[in-house]
Amino acid sequence: MPTFPTQFPVETRISGIKRFKAAGVHAGYKQDGALDFALIYSEIPCITAGVFTTNLVKAAPVLVDMERLRANSAGIRAVVVNTRCANACTGQQGIDNALMMARWTAERLGIREDEVLVMSTGVIGTQLNMDIIRRGIDLAADSLADDEMAWANAAAAIMTTDTRPKAALTKPEDAVYGIGGIAKGAGMIAPNMATMLGLVVTDAQISDPHAAHALLTKAADVSFNCISVDGDTSTNDTLLLLANGASGEAPEYNLFSEMLKDVCLQLAVEIVRDGEGATKFIELVVSGAGGGEKAIANTIATSPLVKTAFYGGDPNWGRIIAAAGRAGIEVDPMQMR
Repeated sequence: MPTFPTQFPVETRISGIKRFKAAGVHAGYKQDGALDFALIYSEIPCITAGVFTTNLVKAAPVLVDMERLRANSAGIRAVVVNTRCANACTGQQGIDNALMMARWTAERLGIREDEVLVMSTGVIGTQLNMDIIRRGIDLAADSLADDEMAWANAAAAIMTTDTRPKAALTKPEDAVYGIGGIAKGAGMIAPNMATMLGLVVTDAQISDPHAAHALLTKAADVSFNCISVDGDTSTNDTLLLLANGASGEAPEYNLFSEMLKDVCLQLAVEIVRDGEGATKFIELVVSGAGGGEKAIANTIATSPLVKTAFYGGDPNWGRIIAAAGRAGIEVDPMQMR
C-alpha cells in the first residue's frame, strides 16, 4: 500500500455536511437501470471555486461553469450531473442545452438559473437527450436527501467506466464542520487536472471566493495533478469546491487546507486504483531535482516502456532513468539513485 502524508482520518462515505443534500437516480441514459444522473443542492448559497480541464477543447458544461463562476462565485446552490454524454464538440446547441439543463434545475428547485452549475461525462460528439435530462432533473429533485445513502447514490450516478463509486469525508476532532467529496474517473487520467469529475462540499465558513480558489488549487496540485492512468486529457473534467458556511465555524486556514488535501488525495488514489485495465498501483517519489521533481515524475509515469515494465514485473530500471533524462530537466546522471 502506498503511504501518503495525511493528517486526518478519511472515511469512504459522506454524511453530516450541514444543509447539503444529494441524489442519484436512473434517468434513462444507462440501459440497465443503473444510476446515471446526480444532483447536489445546498439550502443556502455557497462560496464556490473550480479547477477545470487544461484541454483546449473544452466541453459545453465547462465553458458554462467557468463563465458562471466568474460572475457568481459567491452564490452557487446546485450542481447537476449527467453521464453517458459529454456534451463536448457539440457547438452552440451544446451550449444551449447546458444552459437549459441549468435553467430546468433552477426552476425545479425554486432558485435562480445562475445559481446552478452543470457537469457532463461520457461520449464526446453527441448532443444531450433533453427528454432524459428533464426526467433526471425531476427525479433527482424529488429524491434529494441529506443521508449517507443519498450521497452514495450520487457518487454511483456519476460513474462511467468506473467499477465502483468514490467518496471521501473528513472531520477534525472537536470541529463542527466537515469536508466531503465524490469523484468519477477511470480512463483519460493524466496530470494537470484534466481528466476527472470531482465535487467537494463543506459546511465550513469560507467568506472569500479567492481564498476558496487558492485552497482548491493547492489541494488539486498535490492530488489530482499528480496522478496518471493512461496519459490522456479529457475535454470535460472539473473539480469544484462548494462551501455553504452552515456550521457557522470559520476554519483555521492551514488546518482546512490539510483536510481538503486529504479528501482530494483519497479521491485521487481511488481513481488510480480503479483505472481502466490497471493491475498495479505505483507511487513515484522523486527528490533532489531542484524543483523539477514533478516534471520528471510525470514523464516516468506516462512512459509506455516504464508501464510495460511495471505490468510485467520486470525490474528494468534503465527505462526509468531514460524517462527521467528526457523530462526536460537538468539532471546529473552520476547522481541518480
